[in-house]
Amino acid sequence: MADNIKQGETEDIEQMVVFNLGQEEFGVNILKVQEINRMVEITKVPQAEHYVEGIINLRGKVIPIIDLRKKFGMPEREYDNQTRIGVVDVSGEVVGLVVDGVSEVLRVSKSLLEDAPKLIAGESGSYASADYIESVVKLEDRLLIYLDLEKIVSTSELPTTT
Repeated sequence: MADNIKQGETEDIEQMVVFNLGQEEFGVNILKVQEINRMVEITKVPQAEHYVEGIINLRGKVIPIIDLRKKFGMPEREYDNQTRIGVVDVSGEVVGLVVDGVSEVLRVSKSLLEDAPKLIAGESGSYASADYIESVVKLEDRLLIYLDLEKIVSTSELPTTT
């Protein structure tokens, strides 16, 4: 686990799971991540939103799967042995998020989190809509986009699994 905390800091710490979509790095609150799984066969659901890959059976529970590349309007890519499904709990709804890979668990001081610029979508090269971005994490050698899962996962758009 990587730490970006200065010695003796007493302020709040944010823990996040860091994943990749192409060359971009994104983070989500670790408390919302239940588990990370290898890619499995996904059952398609007719008339679902374009970014909803379908559903899977995870130990007896049927959960919807969202491909974050499609959700963010990124070019599609074949799944490979690095592709993962991050199982997250968003307001009591369990959902799987397909990502290119998961790289680390990161602990950072909340002072490293900064509000995203208003014009982040478009020329910056970032695919995530500013609506989905909770903040930007300023690390020594890189920037990481910290996502708001509640805004990404709208339960009204998901296939019903009951």
